[in-house]
Amino acid sequence: LQLFKFLVYCMPLNIIKFQNNQAHTRVHFFVCRLFYSYDVNRQLSVVFIVVVCFCIILNVLFCGQRKKERKMFIQRCFVSSFVRLSRHYASAAGQNLPVLVDGIRTPFVQSSTLYKSLLSYELQKYAFLGLLRRLKIMPSTVQYVVSGTVIQEARTTNVSREAALHAGIPNTVPAHTVTMACISSNQAITSCLESIRSGVCEVALAGGVESMSDVPIRLGRRLRCGMLDLSRAKSMPQKLKILSGLLNPANWNIEFPSVSEFSSSETMGHSGDRLASSFKVSRREQDEYALRSHMLAKKAFDDGKMVDIIPIVLPSRNFHFHHLMKSFIYLCLDTEKLIDHDNGIRVSTLEKLSSLKPVFRKHVGTITAGNSSFLSDGASACLITSETKAKMLGLKPKVYLRDYVYVAQDPKDQLLLGPAYAIPKLLDKVKLKISDIDVFEMHEAFAGQILANLKALDSDLFAEKFLGKSRKIGAIPLEKLNTWGGSLSIGHPFGATGIRLVTHAANRLIDTGGKYALVSACASGGLGHAMLLERYP
Repeated sequence: LQLFKFLVYCMPLNIIKFQNNQAHTRVHFFVCRLFYSYDVNRQLSVVFIVVVCFCIILNVLFCGQRKKERKMFIQRCFVSSFVRLSRHYASAAGQNLPVLVDGIRTPFVQSSTLYKSLLSYELQKYAFLGLLRRLKIMPSTVQYVVSGTVIQEARTTNVSREAALHAGIPNTVPAHTVTMACISSNQAITSCLESIRSGVCEVALAGGVESMSDVPIRLGRRLRCGMLDLSRAKSMPQKLKILSGLLNPANWNIEFPSVSEFSSSETMGHSGDRLASSFKVSRREQDEYALRSHMLAKKAFDDGKMVDIIPIVLPSRNFHFHHLMKSFIYLCLDTEKLIDHDNGIRVSTLEKLSSLKPVFRKHVGTITAGNSSFLSDGASACLITSETKAKMLGLKPKVYLRDYVYVAQDPKDQLLLGPAYAIPKLLDKVKLKISDIDVFEMHEAFAGQILANLKALDSDLFAEKFLGKSRKIGAIPLEKLNTWGGSLSIGHPFGATGIRLVTHAANRLIDTGGKYALVSACASGGLGHAMLLERYP
């Protein structure tokens, strides 16, 4: 359709130029707005040149000038059509091309430990501030903010807006929150990416946050409904009648957050256990992979590769007078606490891991606390801009955000198999193979889950039965996969992991000097995601 527009509107341009230069300018601007109204793929560059040459030939054939005029027409036609339109092509292709400038995260910590006194918006605020300070840009530079989270805090449901305001971002900057289970911050990234592609903004801040230390625990439904009725009652007899019903002990039940899937009533761990069993992933393979994850994460931290971590200082406590009276030592303590590393990385031994008992399927299961990701608190953030805007701000991007896909499959039997569907779909879309990718960064919900996905990608049967392909996608080399550790060791704050994956992939790509990185993750509800990154030259 775009090429058709080009042919229809560009053929007469140079003829018009001979007659009325002002008219040519107006029509040329109109055509360029039509033709370059979206981000042109670089692969169309060859087609573009061919089309321009074709239009020149058509102009010559249908032009009725004499020989000298025709010669001059060809020269002017080539200069105006090829050079000017090529400039428009180059500027349009670069103007809205989204790039990742940088990404950071707070240290990921086990839930109910170091961050238990913080709300989600406070964690996200620390991440926003840390990123802006690292890049040395003013908060007013940001034009849009999107954050991902899974479990929302009742008072700050739009955690993105609250965190942005407390981070000093102007109140005129829009902000919204997205949720898509474990790929919520991936959705935040792609929301920012599309805003830049469409020209809505040029500088977008993507975030992700989760606090498993502050999950909503609700009163029972009968009690909640009764209290609402009580607030609406107008007469004293009505209030007493409702109150008498509320005092019934049978109504005083507490609802804890469910850990099972709403659609299947099965826990993710139980589903992951069945998935590992169906792909014949042994307990030893899972324990070995989990040990690998912890060892690689520790090595990466010791080698100074975890540059995405920003240390945060928790504010000092406000002690009451009677606390000070109890012990004078409170006056001498430095109550500020520096947190500068993940506290879930623990290098164990294969013997200790093999001694742990299964958690979900007690007698036949293979998933244990040692080969599962743990409940975590943390936040992440990244800055996404157009390539042109990054240059204007004096920022050096890390990667191009080339393309992405989202997938969904059966949430009962293939709950955690998202990457096995998303990776082939993305590779087909960008016309690449497994061997073309230099860095793989995949979410590790469970060791059994990621190993099952790897086996699915390397299975002819899976490719034929579920992907409609005649042959398998291929095996992902372990030397390219999660070489700085993963969610098993670093931690998995649901809403923050996606940005951590993208940031690690970008940093690893720069560290290894590779060209392409592929990020992929599964998510609750049978969802999946994959994204292609290309190292910025």
